[in-house]
Amino acid sequence: MNVLVIGASRGIGLETVKALLAAGHSVRAFARSATQIPIADPRLERFDGDALRRGDVDRALAGMDAVVQALGLAMGPEFLTGTDFFSRATRILVDAMTETGIRRVVVVTGFGAGDSRGHLGLVYALPFMLVLKRVYDDKDVQERIVRASALDWTILRPGILQDGPATGAARVIAEPRDWRPGSVRRADVALAIVDELVTRRNTRRTPAVIG
Repeated sequence: MNVLVIGASRGIGLETVKALLAAGHSVRAFARSATQIPIADPRLERFDGDALRRGDVDRALAGMDAVVQALGLAMGPEFLTGTDFFSRATRILVDAMTETGIRRVVVVTGFGAGDSRGHLGLVYALPFMLVLKRVYDDKDVQERIVRASALDWTILRPGILQDGPATGAARVIAEPRDWRPGSVRRADVALAIVDELVTRRNTRRTPAVIG
């Protein structure tokens, strides 16, 4: 496939670029600093762009078969004041994909977004409320935008993120009754994204991804 990865310069986005290339796909890596991505591969195209600019997103979508949105937010005042970054970027992406006819998208949010928030448990709920709630309030809006669309979407909700090489042991848990908080490596989330793009087994579902 030709896959557009939005948020490709670091974190899950960068790991997804690596995993897609390793699986033989062609990747357009979209980020404000895409030219600095330290990967040499003839199937990688670096695309400098802003996820909040419709024109940038429209140009990046040209010729793509599928999209991965793996946006992140560096620790900063937004964790206290709140943000609308995720919902604004997602509104732009969904509208652009709808108009161009590209249907397949995997969106990464996090465990604690949407209806998974009620599955945090006491140990995780307090730090979540103190540190992450205001950002995740916007991720709730982000998820609602995706779910209301006519796209072939999957929303993946990883647990507490860790660095390190993939273990291959992460579980993609679709059934809400089985959701539980936990940690997972970014590289394992990337493998789950690639698998979902290929298999489509969780289209229009919101699985948790836990190591």
